[in-house]
Amino acid sequence: MKQTRFLGTENYVASDELMNAVNIAIALEKPLLIKGEPGTGKTMLAQAIGRALNKKLVIWNIKSTTKAQDGLYVYDVVQRLYDSQFGNEGVDNIQKYITLGKLGEAFCSKEQVVLLIDEVDKADLEFPNDLLWELDKMEFYIPETKETVQAETRPIVIITSNAEKELPDAFLRRCIFHYIEFPGQELMEEIIKVHFDNLENKLLQEVLDAFYWIRQIPQIQKKPSTSEIIDWIQALIIGGIDIDRIKEEIPFSGVLLKKNEDVDVLQTNIGRAR
Repeated sequence: MKQTRFLGTENYVASDELMNAVNIAIALEKPLLIKGEPGTGKTMLAQAIGRALNKKLVIWNIKSTTKAQDGLYVYDVVQRLYDSQFGNEGVDNIQKYITLGKLGEAFCSKEQVVLLIDEVDKADLEFPNDLLWELDKMEFYIPETKETVQAETRPIVIITSNAEKELPDAFLRRCIFHYIEFPGQELMEEIIKVHFDNLENKLLQEVLDAFYWIRQIPQIQKKPSTSEIIDWIQALIIGGIDIDRIKEEIPFSGVLLKKNEDVDVLQTNIGRAR
């Protein structure tokens, strides 16, 4: 039976609040804006929605240099000029020099796709505003060919942000918003069990206790995330670390912490705890 509501997947554990936000955004046909600290599964959410609903995923990775136009289409005027100079055929066919961007690709899909606009806040401040019409009306105009590209089936749009910049109010009004809270210990245990089938319970509990103790140290600048605890467990298993040493020594702390200052803070707190 075809799934029409997002209920998470075997590999993606979602809270009830997150699943509700996804399904409301789909029902209202509005973009879902997802915020949350790094490592909370924002990007993976779009992948999970695609798998759960059996829909193709189109990913538009945003960079500091990305312009809204890049997502619509690119007109290769240089190649057309080159072809005209060498007398190549088809120069009058402008369509030949038009390449759709990720937004254009999603609009032109015969079937509904999941469109991920990843890390929208990396671009300049005008970027979100430049997409207002296209996200609202699900269409854009190509003046070179005098053609309007309109979505045949409205894509499911997921937009992620790391809150590096404030997004414009006009953009926010058009989105459903959800902040992914960092998983509590109970939910984190579920997430870990997805990645490790037969993890010893004592090891799991020691890892969780140590991990959340580190996260609550106020001086830690970049707190370890979900991806780091998964990697850390793998490192502990590969290293054959004695379970009783985990909280006492925090072996392989460089897997969890990525700043020299944070490693120093951790060592200081380990010393105090002893």
